[in-house]
Amino acid sequence: MFKNPGTKWPIIIALAIAGVIGMSVVTLKIAANNPVEMSNFEMHSYHDYDHGINDIIEAKIAFDKKYNIAFLTPQISEKGTVIEYKVTDKSGNAVNDAKVEAVLMRPDVNQHDINLTNPVVSEGRYAFNPVDLPKAGRWDITAKVTVGADSRYYNLKADTRYPNTFEF
Repeated sequence: MFKNPGTKWPIIIALAIAGVIGMSVVTLKIAANNPVEMSNFEMHSYHDYDHGINDIIEAKIAFDKKYNIAFLTPQISEKGTVIEYKVTDKSGNAVNDAKVEAVLMRPDVNQHDINLTNPVVSEGRYAFNPVDLPKAGRWDITAKVTVGADSRYYNLKADTRYPNTFEF
């Protein structure tokens, strides 16, 4: 194939460089088609979460010494899901002056996030308006509950394919 043995190495080197460039183009194309989503675990960017994790843990411990949170939603489905929590103090008395915010999130993408605000409050029960989920499958439900100066994040995982199953 090669009449002059000195021309073999320049051709091999040129093919190797072309291969590396070709693989770089393929890598960039795959990366552009599958962007990295920023995490918003516990309603924070991952930078804020990493930076303030000790404060978040201390706030959770302080909150748990005074209050209880119960997730009352019996099942999650694609149509008409009502997210409901109950907040009580350690004596079992209903807490009606808490601020409860919740977000329904897909685990890997932010484009389907549903922010829930202004729940209806009755006897310590905080019920959000019914929501329709845009996709079937796994959902993360994150709530931030604030009572006075105390606050806590409450996370769980749910799946519309197994509507009565929740992972805390």
